[in-house]
Amino acid sequence: MLKPESALPRGEVDIVVVGAGAAGIAAARRLADAGADFLVLEARSRIGGRSWTVEREGFPLDLGCGWLHSADRNPWSAIVEKAGFTIDRTPAPWTAGHDLSFSEAERRDFRAAFTAFYARLDRAAEEGEDQPASVCLAAGGRWNGLLDAISTYSNGAELDRVSIRDAAQYSDDDVNWRVVEGYGTAIAAHGAGLPVALDCAVTRIDHAGASVRIESSRGTVVAKAVIVTLPTNLIAEEAVRFVPALPGKIEAAAGLPLGLADKVLLALDHPETVPAETRLFGRTDRTGTGAYHFRPFGRPLIEGFFGGELARTLEREGGAAFAEFAIEEIAGHFGANVRARLRPVAVSGWARDPHAQGSYAYAVPGKAGARSVLAQPVNERLFFAGEACSAESFSTAHGAYETGVKAAERALAALGRQRIAG
Repeated sequence: MLKPESALPRGEVDIVVVGAGAAGIAAARRLADAGADFLVLEARSRIGGRSWTVEREGFPLDLGCGWLHSADRNPWSAIVEKAGFTIDRTPAPWTAGHDLSFSEAERRDFRAAFTAFYARLDRAAEEGEDQPASVCLAAGGRWNGLLDAISTYSNGAELDRVSIRDAAQYSDDDVNWRVVEGYGTAIAAHGAGLPVALDCAVTRIDHAGASVRIESSRGTVVAKAVIVTLPTNLIAEEAVRFVPALPGKIEAAAGLPLGLADKVLLALDHPETVPAETRLFGRTDRTGTGAYHFRPFGRPLIEGFFGGELARTLEREGGAAFAEFAIEEIAGHFGANVRARLRPVAVSGWARDPHAQGSYAYAVPGKAGARSVLAQPVNERLFFAGEACSAESFSTAHGAYETGVKAAERALAALGRQRIAG
């Protein structure tokens, strides 16, 4: 990997990959395996994008994606193990029923409400016009607030903002594993050794001429093809300008805004008093609440998860607000004495990250088809990838991976046709 301070190594390559997140790394690794001439341009001073592991309290902590969702078919599972990382197959607390939020009777009642809600959503997706997913909530339902809260974790947004048809397209096997050394660590390791220019923010992609000119904060590169893996918010706001303009891409990206999901990690003194691998909702009667994973991997930690408007509000109030909110909710269950046993060790803030501006893309009502529009190549020279381009695995690192590989293969095929024609 190139040092951030180094100049761009060459001004001309066959393929440029814009972004070194999960999709960009997957695309670049496929290009490398094919022996292609390429360069990755990354705005950050690290690779991994919205997958990011930090070291705190002697533990690797994922501040971005943390679960291998659909792990039995997730391509990262095999990649992670082949690279020598450790996969923990302990069932996730929400699938194992290890939830401290409910009595057994309440847990059964909520599970029935959850199942009924998604059955209504699936039926609604097949009937009539696309609508906000909130219309599928039962009138006056006891668990409506909690169902809405879960949407803020899974979509990064409340149900009234989310397309029914898009939500129904998501595919998940309910098999969830974790990487002991950190999912972000494993994804970044897959990018080790690739030609990446860091601290290199792309500002303009000019595809008007015979070659594509990619202008960046560190100079211009000329290429035959470009793979764009930018988050949708950056495309919609034209943080990178396409010349000629691509109004269809901008419109599609605007219909796929990034929702927000943030984390806070708390150290827990005397952890033996709390069962490991259990979950707690701060409140079960409202949308604005946190979900807390107690002692993941058996560690003396609590992982707090916040989404939607609650996460945005806490980000605006500053990083300390997450810990304060979490401790207040946890104390509401365990008593005031628990406050002295908790202290913050890490917090994310994806909306404040200028290179992300959010966590993962959801479709607004009426824009369920925007993912396929965003993913469509332009003149077989501009190719698009990222979790937002995935029809069924959006919001996941494996959705990003799959679209990155597909974009790389299409770019390689296009270049092969060019060479044959030449």
